[in-house]
Amino acid sequence: MPLRDLLAEAMAGVLQRPARSALTSLGTVLGVGTFVAILGLTSTASSQIDERFDALAATEITVEDIARQSDPFMEMGFPEDAEERARRLNGVEHAGVHWPVNLGPDEQVRSSPVTAGAAGRNIPVLAASSEVLAAAEPTVSQGRSLNAWHDRTRQRVAVVGPGIASKLGISTLETRPALFIGDEAFTVVGIVETVERKPDLLLSVIIPRSTAHQLWGPPKGAAAMLISTRLGAAPQAAGEVATALDPAHAEYFKVIPPPDPKTLRNDVSGDLDQLFLLLAAICLFIGTIGIANTTLVAVLERTGEIGLRRALGARGRHITSQFLAESGVLGALGGLVGTSLGTVSVVAVAMVREWTPVLDPMVVALAPLIGLATGVCAGLYPAWRASRIQPVEALRR
Repeated sequence: MPLRDLLAEAMAGVLQRPARSALTSLGTVLGVGTFVAILGLTSTASSQIDERFDALAATEITVEDIARQSDPFMEMGFPEDAEERARRLNGVEHAGVHWPVNLGPDEQVRSSPVTAGAAGRNIPVLAASSEVLAAAEPTVSQGRSLNAWHDRTRQRVAVVGPGIASKLGISTLETRPALFIGDEAFTVVGIVETVERKPDLLLSVIIPRSTAHQLWGPPKGAAAMLISTRLGAAPQAAGEVATALDPAHAEYFKVIPPPDPKTLRNDVSGDLDQLFLLLAAICLFIGTIGIANTTLVAVLERTGEIGLRRALGARGRHITSQFLAESGVLGALGGLVGTSLGTVSVVAVAMVREWTPVLDPMVVALAPLIGLATGVCAGLYPAWRASRIQPVEALRR
């Protein structure tokens, strides 16, 4: 049978019951559309991950003070001018030292000097320079952040996050509210809504490091430095900062550089691809079962037609080819529609999110072929079943 006649017969069989054919190919439409949409959305999301990672994590360096690991009686390993030394490195924008303040058993954070209870017992206090908050890129909802003057003049001021403010009953700064750490009063000068880096800052009461040093002495816990850099400067700065802080004892500092952005992007993209491609495979499997079931029902309904064709000289392979062609046409149509819907979905999501849509042309080209292959595979058993029908038995029904 010529290919042209075979395709004409297949289209006639498909269009004989258009509603059923449309519902039959729906599974393939969903499977192929999900396949295209998933690959497009993961590629688009990966490009956004690159941008956000470069803007934040790729410009962040953490330096930990590990001097006490070699000498438990040693004071803080960071020198007094640690921040100035770090800022001298090329590409460094902000560098600040911070440490948790170890309060005594009778000291707690309170909103009033005469109140006591569990409200502020678990609120930590963090000593930090103004550069720490600058590196964290805060969004201040009320008041202001700490600045160099606060640190230089040992001001008794504090900055808190919205959760701490609510816990202490601070709703506005217009009344110049104060909080008490033990018996020491601190004026709350700012409420920080969010930070781009080091989000655990919002869980502490932040006071100037010079004030904390004056009241409670040098840090007894692990001090650390937060550094923000320009794009591309973090790897070099991470390799130089320990030596810049203490050329004689660079081993006193543990430098945590930013992770490789390419590795992170590949890991995230790989996880997303595996998860959603499994979903696409499930949709395609459902579509395959749907086409196979409908084609098998069509074989049973068209037994008389098959018998007539066999009686007129059609061989088993002709019947097989006809039903394979019909299921292949259903799969190909579902693949084309699914590819179109998947592409439109990627573009629509990208427009809503204000992203740049990224879609591999090879995916768009192969998706209809996947639908065709799905239809052909689904029609194998029904086509074989149709080819086994004998003309005498078929015409007898």
